[in-house]
Amino acid sequence: MELRQLNYFVTVAEELHFGRAAERLHIVQSAVSQQVRRLERELGADLFDRSPRHVRLTGAGERLLPEARAVLAAADRARAAVAVRPALRLGTSTGLGAHLDRILAAFAELAPGTAVELTSATTRERLEQVADGRLDAAFVRSPEPTPGLRIHPLWQDSLVAALPSTHPLATRPDVALTDLAALPLKLTDRRNNPALVDLVVTACQSAGFEPVPGPTGGSLQNTLAMIGAGTPPMWTVVYAAHASQLHSPRVAFLPFRDGCLTLPTALVAHATTPPDTLNLLLKACTAPLNSDDHES
Repeated sequence: MELRQLNYFVTVAEELHFGRAAERLHIVQSAVSQQVRRLERELGADLFDRSPRHVRLTGAGERLLPEARAVLAAADRARAAVAVRPALRLGTSTGLGAHLDRILAAFAELAPGTAVELTSATTRERLEQVADGRLDAAFVRSPEPTPGLRIHPLWQDSLVAALPSTHPLATRPDVALTDLAALPLKLTDRRNNPALVDLVVTACQSAGFEPVPGPTGGSLQNTLAMIGAGTPPMWTVVYAAHASQLHSPRVAFLPFRDGCLTLPTALVAHATTPPDTLNLLLKACTAPLNSDDHES
C-alpha cells in the first residue's frame, strides 16, 4: 500500500468522479483508475461502486476513508517535523518593550521551530526592506499607505514623559503638556521617527506653546542619562510599554494627563508575497500580556 494510492483514493472519494479527481491531482484519469484498482486488489475489496452514471463508495470504501485520511495527515505531520523552516525576518523599532516580549513568546508557541531574526532600523528603512524582500514584516508606527505593502493595524501606543527624578514635577502622578512648556525638549532627529516628532510638536502647539528645542540625536540610553543628570533639566517622551522595562532611578516616567499622546502601531507586510507565517504572527500580536508584564 502506497501513500500515493491512498491519496488518489481519498480524492476520488471526495469528488465521486474519476475525471474530476484526475483534474484535481493534475494527472491523467487512467493513472488514477489504475492506482485505485491496485489498491483494491491489495486490500481484496472493491472500494467504489462504479457505473456509467455514478461513482459511490462501497461499505469497504466508507470504512477505509477516515483511516486513509488519518494516514495522510500523519504523513504530512512527519514531513513538517523534519522540514527546514526559513526564519521570519522581522523589523522592529525602539519602544516596543513588553509588546515584543509577549509577541515573540506567543509566536514561539504557534510556530514552534520557526526562528525569528530581529532587525532594528529607521521607519523608512524598514518599509524599504519589506518592499524589496529583505524583511518579511515590520512593526511601524503611523505607517502611511505605500504601494506594494499591506498595513495590518495592531494597537495604540501611549507615550509618557521622562524628566529628572529630582524635578518638582516628578512627584506628581501625571503631567500636562503645559507643565513642561519651560523645559527643553530632547527628541530624536525627525528623519528617524517623523510620526513621533510630529505628534509631540503638534501636541505642544495645540496646547498653546512652542517646545523649547533641546539637543537632538543620540541613543535613548544617552538621552535618559542626560535627563537623569538634570543639568540643565529637560524632558523627552518614551513609549509606555518600553518605560515599564526601564530602570533608571534618576529618571521619572509620568503619564500624560488624559492620555493625550498616542501613536497607532501596525504590522506591515508585502501585499502580494507575505510570509507563510503572517497569520500566525498576527495572531501572536493579539496575545494578552502575561501577569509578569506591566505596562504604564
